[in-house]
Amino acid sequence: MTETYTDLYALTPDGLRLHWRDYGDFKSARLPVLCLPGLTRNAADFHDIALHLSQTQGRRVIVLDSRGRGLSDWNKDPGHYSIPQELADLLHVMDVLALKKAHFLGTSRGGLITMALASIRPDLIASSILNDIGPVIEPAGLLRIKSYVGKSVPLANYEQARGILAKTHAAYFPALSEDDWEMFARATWNETSDGLVLSYDPQISHTLKDYDPSQPAPDLWPLWQALTHAPCLLIRGALSDLFSEETAKKMVQGHQHCTIHTVSGQGHAPLLRDQPTLDAIADFIKAGD
Repeated sequence: MTETYTDLYALTPDGLRLHWRDYGDFKSARLPVLCLPGLTRNAADFHDIALHLSQTQGRRVIVLDSRGRGLSDWNKDPGHYSIPQELADLLHVMDVLALKKAHFLGTSRGGLITMALASIRPDLIASSILNDIGPVIEPAGLLRIKSYVGKSVPLANYEQARGILAKTHAAYFPALSEDDWEMFARATWNETSDGLVLSYDPQISHTLKDYDPSQPAPDLWPLWQALTHAPCLLIRGALSDLFSEETAKKMVQGHQHCTIHTVSGQGHAPLLRDQPTLDAIADFIKAGD
């Protein structure tokens, strides 16, 4: 246990150990917030917003590491790095924790899992926040992600890691501070006696290996429609190449309780560290109670 959260674990039915960070008061009467990271991301991405919510609202915040990410076990079969499997893992953890309803905050893939959850268990979702994701995923963004997922070069320290990240992402994140880049690096690589290693299983790249932008994309609008039963906040990076402004505006149409918060100077996906975004999330969740 740290001063701000507890590391907890549960075994899945197929024998993998899943990890999550548990922030705040376990016995809080307020609805908890459940955070789901992106494709190669992990619980560290939500540290700032989890602290903000647990400290200013006395709220419990649960941040899950999907299988193969962070402190969760890797899967020997990369075919299990899939949204249906990760949705089943989420339901298992909610069952272990006896959670009947929560506010959901999903970044990228975590947002897709939230939409998938709404299609089968809408009763579990009090409200949702989708961080730079919607039912239309722009090919340019997916191809850019595909170009670097699972690929790593030997790195001796976090100074080198910050340099690699800046080379890859600086055009999409001109607003980041040195502290932001440091956090970004420390959430992307783990420090070992042999240098830095990726904080996720490189085989997660399997999920994108067959992606072909010339082929028709799956229709995800029904998943979004399933989520419109409850209030939703859309967070979009102003420079995002994955989640277009056009898609965000179309999602809001016909949804009485959906708004867009745009993060300037950031692309896919906003880091959820700047004060306006922290406040927007906190205000939305408080209203959702």
